[in-house]
Amino acid sequence: MAYFQSERMMAIVERDLRKFFRSPALMMAAMIFPLVQLIVLGNAFGGKIRDAKLGICDHDHGPQSVRVIESLRAVQSNARTFETIVYTDEKLMVADVRKGDLNGGLVIPPQFSRDVYSHARPKIGLVLDNTDNFMTSTFEQTMGDLVAALNQPDVQPRVVQQVALQVVELYPYIEYMKYLLPGSITLAMFVSVMIGGGIVYIDDKARGVHEGYLVTPITKVELVAGLNVAGALKAMGAGVVLTIIGSLIAGVGSTFQPANLFWLLLLIASTSFAFIGMMFTMMVRVNDPLIPRAIFGILNTLLYFPSGAIYPVQAFPKWLQWIAFIDPFTYSVHGFKAVLLKGVGLAAIWPDLLYLSGFAVVMFVLSTLLFKRTL
Repeated sequence: MAYFQSERMMAIVERDLRKFFRSPALMMAAMIFPLVQLIVLGNAFGGKIRDAKLGICDHDHGPQSVRVIESLRAVQSNARTFETIVYTDEKLMVADVRKGDLNGGLVIPPQFSRDVYSHARPKIGLVLDNTDNFMTSTFEQTMGDLVAALNQPDVQPRVVQQVALQVVELYPYIEYMKYLLPGSITLAMFVSVMIGGGIVYIDDKARGVHEGYLVTPITKVELVAGLNVAGALKAMGAGVVLTIIGSLIAGVGSTFQPANLFWLLLLIASTSFAFIGMMFTMMVRVNDPLIPRAIFGILNTLLYFPSGAIYPVQAFPKWLQWIAFIDPFTYSVHGFKAVLLKGVGLAAIWPDLLYLSGFAVVMFVLSTLLFKRTL
Protein backbone atom coordinates (compact mmCIF):
# COMPACT_ATOMS: atom_id res chain seq x y z
CA MET A 1 0.00 0.00 0.00
CA ALA A 2 2.85 2.34 0.77
CA TYR A 3 4.25 1.77 -2.74
CA PHE A 4 1.05 2.79 -4.43
CA GLN A 5 0.68 5.88 -2.27
CA SER A 6 4.19 6.93 -3.21
CA GLU A 7 3.44 6.31 -6.89
CA ARG A 8 0.34 8.48 -6.82
CA MET A 9 2.28 11.24 -5.09
CA MET A 10 5.04 11.12 -7.70
CA ALA A 11 2.44 11.20 -10.49
CA ILE A 12 1.18 14.53 -9.13
CA VAL A 13 4.76 15.84 -8.93
CA GLU A 14 5.45 14.70 -12.50
CA ARG A 15 2.27 16.30 -13.82
CA ASP A 16 3.05 19.65 -12.22
CA LEU A 17 6.63 19.59 -13.49
CA ARG A 18 5.53 18.71 -17.02
CA LYS A 19 3.02 21.53 -16.98
CA PHE A 20 5.69 23.93 -15.77
CA PHE A 21 8.23 22.99 -18.44
CA ARG A 22 5.61 23.18 -21.21
CA SER A 23 5.28 26.92 -20.57
CA PRO A 24 8.51 28.70 -21.62
CA ALA A 25 7.06 32.10 -20.79
CA LEU A 26 6.32 30.98 -17.25
CA MET A 27 9.87 29.68 -16.88
CA MET A 28 11.31 32.95 -18.17
CA ALA A 29 9.17 34.96 -15.79
CA ALA A 30 10.24 32.81 -12.87
CA MET A 31 13.91 33.47 -13.69
CA ILE A 32 13.60 37.10 -14.70
CA PHE A 33 11.68 38.22 -11.63
CA PRO A 34 14.63 37.97 -9.19
CA LEU A 35 16.87 39.72 -11.69
CA VAL A 36 14.42 42.56 -12.28
CA GLN A 37 13.98 43.02 -8.55
CA LEU A 38 17.73 43.06 -7.99
CA ILE A 39 18.44 45.56 -10.76
CA VAL A 40 15.50 47.89 -10.18
CA LEU A 41 15.56 47.97 -6.38
CA GLY A 42 19.34 48.15 -6.34
CA ASN A 43 19.23 51.34 -8.41
CA ALA A 44 16.02 52.86 -7.09
CA PHE A 45 17.15 53.24 -3.47
CA GLY A 46 20.05 55.10 -1.97
CA GLY A 47 21.10 56.97 -5.11
CA LYS A 48 22.23 60.57 -5.05
CA ILE A 49 19.80 63.28 -6.11
CA ARG A 50 20.72 64.62 -9.55
CA ASP A 51 19.32 67.32 -11.84
CA ALA A 52 16.74 68.62 -9.38
CA LYS A 53 15.24 72.00 -10.30
CA LEU A 54 16.45 75.01 -8.27
CA GLY A 55 15.10 78.48 -8.99
CA ILE A 56 17.25 81.55 -8.25
CA CYS A 57 15.81 85.01 -7.68
CA ASP A 58 18.58 87.60 -7.26
CA HIS A 59 17.36 90.95 -5.89
CA ASP A 60 20.88 92.17 -5.17
CA HIS A 61 22.96 91.76 -8.37
CA GLY A 62 26.04 92.70 -6.36
CA PRO A 63 29.48 91.06 -6.22
CA GLN A 64 28.54 88.78 -3.31
CA SER A 65 25.34 87.57 -4.97
CA VAL A 66 27.38 86.81 -8.09
CA ARG A 67 29.71 84.80 -5.88
CA VAL A 68 26.76 82.78 -4.53
CA ILE A 69 25.40 82.10 -8.03
CA GLU A 70 28.82 81.05 -9.29
CA SER A 71 29.09 78.60 -6.37
CA LEU A 72 25.69 77.17 -7.26
CA ARG A 73 26.70 76.72 -10.87
CA ALA A 74 29.88 74.99 -9.74
CA VAL A 75 27.71 72.46 -7.89
CA GLN A 76 25.56 72.15 -11.01
CA SER A 77 28.58 71.44 -13.20
CA ASN A 78 30.30 68.97 -10.85
CA ALA A 79 27.97 67.13 -8.47
CA ARG A 80 24.94 67.86 -10.68
CA THR A 81 22.71 67.85 -7.61
CA PHE A 82 20.52 70.48 -9.22
CA GLU A 83 20.23 72.66 -12.28
CA THR A 84 19.62 76.36 -11.75
CA ILE A 85 16.84 78.39 -13.33
CA VAL A 86 16.97 82.18 -13.04
CA TYR A 87 13.79 84.06 -12.05
CA THR A 88 13.12 87.78 -11.89
CA ASP A 89 9.78 87.40 -10.09
CA GLU A 90 10.02 85.87 -6.60
CA LYS A 91 6.26 85.21 -6.39
CA LEU A 92 6.35 83.29 -9.66
CA MET A 93 9.27 81.20 -8.42
CA VAL A 94 7.49 80.35 -5.17
CA ALA A 95 4.36 79.46 -7.15
CA ASP A 96 6.41 77.10 -9.34
CA VAL A 97 7.83 75.46 -6.21
CA ARG A 98 4.31 75.04 -4.88
CA LYS A 99 3.10 73.48 -8.16
CA GLY A 100 6.05 71.10 -8.33
CA ASP A 101 7.75 72.66 -11.37
CA LEU A 102 10.71 73.43 -9.09
CA ASN A 103 12.09 71.41 -6.20
CA GLY A 104 13.33 74.52 -4.43
CA GLY A 105 13.99 78.22 -4.81
CA LEU A 106 16.85 80.43 -3.60
CA VAL A 107 16.18 84.09 -2.80
CA ILE A 108 19.07 86.55 -2.56
CA PRO A 109 17.61 89.62 -0.84
CA PRO A 110 18.27 93.25 -1.83
CA GLN A 111 21.48 94.80 -0.51
CA PHE A 112 22.87 91.35 0.27
CA SER A 113 26.39 92.38 -0.80
CA ARG A 114 26.26 95.50 1.38
CA ASP A 115 25.20 93.41 4.39
CA VAL A 116 28.14 91.06 3.78
CA TYR A 117 30.65 93.89 3.80
CA SER A 118 29.04 95.70 6.76
CA HIS A 119 28.82 92.60 9.00
CA ALA A 120 25.02 92.95 9.08
CA ARG A 121 24.28 89.18 9.27
CA PRO A 122 23.49 88.62 5.58
CA LYS A 123 20.91 85.95 4.84
CA ILE A 124 19.91 83.82 1.89
CA GLY A 125 16.39 82.43 1.63
CA LEU A 126 15.78 78.83 0.59
CA VAL A 127 12.18 77.94 -0.29
CA LEU A 128 11.57 74.19 -0.27
CA ASP A 129 8.80 71.84 -1.29
CA ASN A 130 9.09 69.79 1.90
CA THR A 131 6.47 67.21 0.88
CA ASP A 132 9.47 65.14 -0.25
CA ASN A 133 11.71 64.55 2.76
CA PHE A 134 14.51 63.04 0.66
CA MET A 135 14.67 66.08 -1.60
CA THR A 136 14.39 68.48 1.34
CA SER A 137 17.27 66.93 3.27
CA THR A 138 19.43 66.87 0.13
CA PHE A 139 18.83 70.57 -0.57
CA GLU A 140 19.41 71.58 3.05
CA GLN A 141 22.65 69.63 3.24
CA THR A 142 23.94 70.90 -0.12
CA MET A 143 23.05 74.51 0.60
CA GLY A 144 24.44 74.24 4.13
CA ASP A 145 27.75 73.03 2.71
CA LEU A 146 27.71 75.84 0.15
CA VAL A 147 27.09 78.48 2.82
CA ALA A 148 29.88 77.01 4.93
CA ALA A 149 32.21 77.31 1.93
CA LEU A 150 31.13 80.91 1.38
CA ASN A 151 31.95 81.70 4.99
CA GLN A 152 35.52 80.53 4.61
CA PRO A 153 37.94 83.47 4.64
CA ASP A 154 39.71 84.55 1.49
CA VAL A 155 43.45 84.15 1.08
CA GLN A 156 44.12 87.52 2.69
CA PRO A 157 40.97 88.35 4.59
CA ARG A 158 40.33 91.92 5.63
CA VAL A 159 36.76 91.41 6.81
CA VAL A 160 35.11 88.29 8.23
CA GLN A 161 32.09 87.64 6.03
CA GLN A 162 29.50 85.29 7.51
CA VAL A 163 26.51 84.34 5.36
CA ALA A 164 23.50 82.70 7.00
CA LEU A 165 21.01 80.41 5.27
CA GLN A 166 17.37 80.88 6.24
CA VAL A 167 15.16 77.93 5.23
CA VAL A 168 11.47 78.51 4.47
CA GLU A 169 9.31 75.37 4.21
CA LEU A 170 6.07 75.84 2.30
CA TYR A 171 4.18 73.04 4.03
CA PRO A 172 3.95 71.55 7.53
CA TYR A 173 6.13 68.57 8.34
CA ILE A 174 5.20 65.59 6.14
CA GLU A 175 5.44 62.25 7.94
CA TYR A 176 6.68 59.34 5.86
CA MET A 177 3.26 57.65 6.10
CA LYS A 178 1.72 60.64 4.35
CA TYR A 179 4.51 60.58 1.80
CA LEU A 180 3.75 56.92 1.01
CA LEU A 181 -0.04 57.41 0.77
CA PRO A 182 -0.13 58.47 -2.94
CA GLY A 183 1.86 55.41 -3.96
CA SER A 184 -0.32 53.15 -1.82
CA ILE A 185 -3.48 54.41 -3.50
CA THR A 186 -1.96 53.86 -6.93
CA LEU A 187 -0.74 50.40 -5.97
CA ALA A 188 -4.19 49.44 -4.68
CA MET A 189 -5.75 50.29 -8.04
CA PHE A 190 -3.04 48.36 -9.86
CA VAL A 191 -3.55 45.26 -7.72
CA SER A 192 -7.29 45.52 -8.31
CA VAL A 193 -6.67 45.64 -12.05
CA MET A 194 -4.28 42.69 -11.85
CA ILE A 195 -6.81 40.53 -10.01
CA GLY A 196 -10.12 41.81 -11.31
CA GLY A 197 -8.93 42.58 -14.82
CA GLY A 198 -5.99 40.32 -15.60
CA ILE A 199 -6.48 37.07 -13.71
CA VAL A 200 -10.28 36.98 -14.01
CA TYR A 201 -10.06 37.73 -17.72
CA ILE A 202 -7.61 34.90 -18.37
CA ASP A 203 -9.63 32.48 -16.23
CA ASP A 204 -12.84 33.33 -18.10
CA LYS A 205 -11.03 33.01 -21.39
CA ALA A 206 -9.66 29.59 -20.44
CA ARG A 207 -13.18 28.42 -19.54
CA GLY A 208 -14.52 29.59 -22.91
CA VAL A 209 -16.65 32.39 -21.53
CA HIS A 210 -15.47 34.91 -24.12
CA GLU A 211 -16.13 32.60 -27.04
CA GLY A 212 -19.71 32.53 -25.82
CA TYR A 213 -19.91 36.30 -26.24
CA LEU A 214 -19.29 35.95 -29.97
CA VAL A 215 -22.62 34.19 -30.59
CA THR A 216 -24.40 37.35 -29.42
CA PRO A 217 -24.83 40.50 -31.53
CA ILE A 218 -22.21 42.41 -29.50
CA THR A 219 -19.26 43.72 -31.50
CA LYS A 220 -15.66 43.20 -30.50
CA VAL A 221 -15.15 46.91 -29.82
CA GLU A 222 -18.14 46.86 -27.49
CA LEU A 223 -16.81 43.75 -25.82
CA VAL A 224 -13.38 45.28 -25.22
CA ALA A 225 -14.94 48.52 -24.01
CA GLY A 226 -17.24 46.64 -21.65
CA LEU A 227 -14.39 44.64 -20.15
CA ASN A 228 -12.30 47.78 -19.76
CA VAL A 229 -15.09 49.71 -18.08
CA ALA A 230 -15.85 46.82 -15.72
CA GLY A 231 -12.18 46.53 -14.73
CA ALA A 232 -11.83 50.30 -14.33
CA LEU A 233 -14.86 50.45 -12.04
CA LYS A 234 -13.31 47.80 -9.79
CA ALA A 235 -10.07 49.77 -9.65
CA MET A 236 -11.92 53.03 -8.99
CA GLY A 237 -13.71 51.42 -6.07
CA ALA A 238 -10.39 50.30 -4.61
CA GLY A 239 -8.90 53.76 -5.18
CA VAL A 240 -11.77 55.57 -3.47
CA VAL A 241 -11.80 53.21 -0.48
CA LEU A 242 -8.03 53.41 0.06
CA THR A 243 -8.02 57.20 -0.41
CA ILE A 244 -10.59 57.62 2.35
CA ILE A 245 -9.20 55.02 4.75
CA GLY A 246 -5.57 55.92 4.05
CA SER A 247 -6.22 59.62 4.54
CA LEU A 248 -7.89 58.94 7.89
CA ILE A 249 -5.02 56.70 9.04
CA ALA A 250 -2.29 59.07 7.82
CA GLY A 251 -4.10 62.19 9.04
CA VAL A 252 -4.44 63.93 5.67
CA GLY A 253 -7.48 66.10 6.41
CA SER A 254 -7.25 68.10 3.18
CA THR A 255 -8.50 65.04 1.29
CA PHE A 256 -12.08 65.77 2.27
CA GLN A 257 -12.20 69.32 0.95
CA PRO A 258 -14.70 69.44 -1.96
CA ALA A 259 -12.20 70.78 -4.50
CA ASN A 260 -9.58 68.20 -3.58
CA LEU A 261 -12.15 65.40 -3.72
CA PHE A 262 -13.06 66.41 -7.25
CA TRP A 263 -9.44 66.33 -8.45
CA LEU A 264 -8.82 63.04 -6.62
CA LEU A 265 -11.81 61.44 -8.35
CA LEU A 266 -10.48 62.60 -11.73
CA LEU A 267 -7.06 61.12 -10.94
CA ILE A 268 -8.62 57.85 -9.72
CA ALA A 269 -10.73 57.53 -12.88
CA SER A 270 -7.91 58.34 -15.31
CA THR A 271 -5.48 56.05 -13.47
CA SER A 272 -7.97 53.19 -13.43
CA PHE A 273 -8.62 53.38 -17.19
CA ALA A 274 -4.89 53.66 -17.90
CA PHE A 275 -4.12 50.60 -15.78
CA ILE A 276 -6.94 48.43 -17.12
CA GLY A 277 -6.04 49.39 -20.69
CA MET A 278 -2.42 48.42 -20.10
CA MET A 279 -3.38 45.17 -18.40
CA PHE A 280 -5.88 44.21 -21.11
CA THR A 281 -3.34 44.93 -23.86
CA MET A 282 -0.79 42.68 -22.17
CA MET A 283 -3.25 39.85 -21.44
CA VAL A 284 -5.42 39.92 -24.57
CA ARG A 285 -3.37 37.29 -26.39
CA VAL A 286 -2.44 35.19 -23.35
CA ASN A 287 -4.18 31.84 -22.94
CA ASP A 288 -2.23 30.17 -20.15
CA PRO A 289 -3.80 31.18 -16.78
CA LEU A 290 -0.45 30.69 -15.00
CA ILE A 291 1.38 33.38 -16.98
CA PRO A 292 -0.35 36.46 -15.49
CA ARG A 293 0.20 35.14 -11.99
CA ALA A 294 3.91 34.82 -12.76
CA ILE A 295 4.48 38.18 -14.44
CA PHE A 296 2.45 40.33 -12.05
CA GLY A 297 5.32 40.31 -9.57
CA ILE A 298 7.65 41.64 -12.26
CA LEU A 299 5.15 44.30 -13.26
CA ASN A 300 4.70 45.34 -9.66
CA THR A 301 8.44 45.87 -9.23
CA LEU A 302 9.06 47.37 -12.63
CA LEU A 303 6.22 49.91 -12.45
CA TYR A 304 5.79 50.77 -8.78
CA PHE A 305 9.31 51.31 -7.48
CA PRO A 306 10.62 53.58 -10.30
CA SER A 307 7.53 55.82 -10.05
CA GLY A 308 8.85 58.03 -7.25
CA ALA A 309 6.35 56.57 -4.78
CA ILE A 310 9.02 55.80 -2.17
CA TYR A 311 12.15 57.54 -3.45
CA PRO A 312 12.70 60.57 -5.73
CA VAL A 313 13.03 59.89 -9.45
CA GLN A 314 15.96 62.32 -9.60
CA ALA A 315 18.08 59.78 -7.69
CA PHE A 316 17.69 57.10 -10.37
CA PRO A 317 20.18 56.39 -13.15
CA LYS A 318 19.18 57.66 -16.58
CA TRP A 319 17.88 54.33 -17.90
CA LEU A 320 15.59 53.98 -14.89
CA GLN A 321 14.42 57.57 -15.30
CA TRP A 322 13.33 56.66 -18.84
CA ILE A 323 11.23 53.83 -17.42
CA ALA A 324 9.72 56.30 -14.96
CA PHE A 325 9.05 58.72 -17.83
CA ILE A 326 6.75 56.29 -19.67
CA ASP A 327 5.38 54.58 -16.54
CA PRO A 328 1.74 55.56 -15.83
CA PHE A 329 2.47 54.93 -12.15
CA THR A 330 4.76 58.00 -12.17
CA TYR A 331 2.05 60.38 -13.31
CA SER A 332 -0.56 58.93 -10.98
CA VAL A 333 1.75 59.20 -7.95
CA HIS A 334 2.75 62.75 -8.89
CA GLY A 335 -0.87 63.81 -9.24
CA PHE A 336 -1.92 62.28 -5.91
CA LYS A 337 1.04 63.92 -4.15
CA ALA A 338 0.11 67.30 -5.59
CA VAL A 339 -3.48 67.08 -4.35
CA LEU A 340 -3.07 65.17 -1.08
CA LEU A 341 0.15 66.71 0.23
CA LYS A 342 0.14 70.17 -1.34
CA GLY A 343 -3.53 70.91 -1.91
CA VAL A 344 -2.94 72.26 -5.42
CA GLY A 345 -5.37 71.72 -8.26
CA LEU A 346 -5.49 71.62 -12.02
CA ALA A 347 -2.47 73.89 -12.53
CA ALA A 348 -0.22 71.13 -11.14
CA ILE A 349 -1.99 67.93 -12.22
CA TRP A 350 -3.17 68.66 -15.77
CA PRO A 351 -0.05 67.07 -17.35
CA ASP A 352 -0.69 63.93 -15.27
CA LEU A 353 -4.35 63.77 -16.30
CA LEU A 354 -3.42 64.36 -19.93
CA TYR A 355 -0.81 61.59 -19.98
CA LEU A 356 -2.99 59.06 -18.16
CA SER A 357 -5.97 59.77 -20.42
CA GLY A 358 -3.87 59.56 -23.57
CA PHE A 359 -2.21 56.38 -22.32
CA ALA A 360 -5.64 54.83 -21.68
CA VAL A 361 -6.82 55.69 -25.21
CA VAL A 362 -3.69 54.25 -26.82
CA MET A 363 -3.95 51.05 -24.78
CA PHE A 364 -7.64 50.67 -25.67
CA VAL A 365 -6.89 50.96 -29.40
CA LEU A 366 -4.02 48.47 -29.17
CA SER A 367 -6.04 45.97 -27.15
CA THR A 368 -8.92 46.19 -29.63
CA LEU A 369 -6.59 45.48 -32.53
CA LEU A 370 -4.99 42.55 -30.74
CA PHE A 371 -8.35 41.21 -29.65
CA LYS A 372 -9.50 41.05 -33.26
CA ARG A 373 -6.49 38.92 -34.16
CA THR A 374 -7.00 36.36 -31.42
CA LEU A 375 -10.70 35.47 -31.61
